[in-house]
Amino acid sequence: MMARGKTQRTSWTPVWLTTFSDLVTLLMTFFVLLLSMSSMDATTLARISSFTGGSDSISFSGAGRIPERVELVAALLKEPRNVLDKANRIKDLLFPRDLLPPELSRGELEKNLAILAHPEGVAIVLTEELIFAPQSYELDAKGKKLIDQLTPVILSVNADANISGFTDSAPSRGIDNDTLSALRALAVLERFLQGGIQADRFSVSGYGDDRPMHSNATEEGRRKNRRVEILLKTAPRVGSYVN
Repeated sequence: MMARGKTQRTSWTPVWLTTFSDLVTLLMTFFVLLLSMSSMDATTLARISSFTGGSDSISFSGAGRIPERVELVAALLKEPRNVLDKANRIKDLLFPRDLLPPELSRGELEKNLAILAHPEGVAIVLTEELIFAPQSYELDAKGKKLIDQLTPVILSVNADANISGFTDSAPSRGIDNDTLSALRALAVLERFLQGGIQADRFSVSGYGDDRPMHSNATEEGRRKNRRVEILLKTAPRVGSYVN
């Protein structure tokens, strides 16, 4: 008798399973890409915008995780007593050297920026030279960039804010000082709103030359009096400005 031949079993993979595994791989790659895009912070988006020539209005409301420098400065601003011994640290975190507008030197920033303890919290004070052309109430290019760098910080601080405009005592050309100061405060507010901050967090004031911080008898004093103050109301009213 002839021996029965052994039947050889052959393993095989359905064609549809190969296609399905390819699809799963593509889906996994897609979701990894989405995750990496969602983790881009506001600083990265700002840098990309500057290189791609996109719109000068940047929205931070959906920018993903908060940059470490923003978290640090937000924590400092929530405690006004930090201003007494950490003002320079706050300045460095607000406006890092590598993110300054190219037309603005570090020395010019230091001369025209002040961080002050205020009865209601912390005031960020920017003189006219940082954000406006003389007699103008439209933010200039570097002014827009500086306000954009403040936007993620204010988004991270759970406090209302007041934006106040001030002038020196010299008469303005073509517009009175009260109106000029108010329009400058409104220009800063508009920029913050474009960055995604809710309007109901803000109040706006225009004081003209009524509240000078320095003597208007000198050019240096007048220069410092032409300013915008952004007051973050993080503390109860207990006193006055502290340098």
